[in-house]
Amino acid sequence: MSDDILNTLQALIQTRKDTPTAGSYTNSLFDAGRAKIAQKVGEEAVEVVVAALAQDAERQISEAADLMYHLLVLLADLGLSLDDVRAELVKRHGK
Repeated sequence: MSDDILNTLQALIQTRKDTPTAGSYTNSLFDAGRAKIAQKVGEEAVEVVVAALAQDAERQISEAADLMYHLLVLLADLGLSLDDVRAELVKRHGK
C-alpha cells in the first residue's frame, strides 16, 4: 500500500493551518497551541502501547492511525513535513 493517504492527510492538515475552517478538529488543535498538540501525541502514543499489549488488531490499527494523525499535526505546527522525516530515515539507513 502506498503512502498516498499520508500525503493527502498532510496536505489537508496544512490547508487547515493556512486557511482555518470553523468547527475543524484540526483547527481546534492548532488553536490550542503546540503544548496541547504535543500532549495529544503523547496520549496517543500511550494508547498505541496499551493497544499493543492488551487489545485486538482492529484497536491497534485505530490507535496507530490516531497517533500518525496527531504527529502530522505536530509536524505541521513545527513547520516540518513527512519529507523531512523521510530524509532523516534515508540518512540513517545509509549509515
